[in-house]
Amino acid sequence: MYRSNRLRTGRHSQRGNLYLLTTTTSNRYPVFRDVALGRLVVAEFKAAHMDGWLNSLAWVVMPDHFHWLIELGDSSLEQLMRRVKTNSARGINRQRNSSGPLWQAGYHDRALRQEDDLRAVARYVVANPLRARLVNRLGDYPLWDAVWL
Repeated sequence: MYRSNRLRTGRHSQRGNLYLLTTTTSNRYPVFRDVALGRLVVAEFKAAHMDGWLNSLAWVVMPDHFHWLIELGDSSLEQLMRRVKTNSARGINRQRNSSGPLWQAGYHDRALRQEDDLRAVARYVVANPLRARLVNRLGDYPLWDAVWL
């Protein structure tokens, strides 16, 4: 609990800024080994994008966490992450006929600077399944996307 509170210290959301967001499942349980459950998270990414809350640039849903590269739109980081985590947990719990927390409290955000290579950050995000040795080719992993592809 202490750590998630510490992550909130000094958090600042600014429309138009680029952020790399990461959050993990409760107890790092690999919920998204079930691709159908991972697609429910992806649906929340897309809904928030369509509602103008952000411009989604790249994402990957790993078995026990996700990374999401965004340009913030009409929301704060806190509102965005609350929406995605709450709605996805509701849908996933309904699908699994379960209850209780799906996500760990808090999330990590990193504001990108102008000098950051945006495409390199996106490549880092989508290459997670390769680094984790979940697949040998990125195209074989079903839960990722980037606007440059």
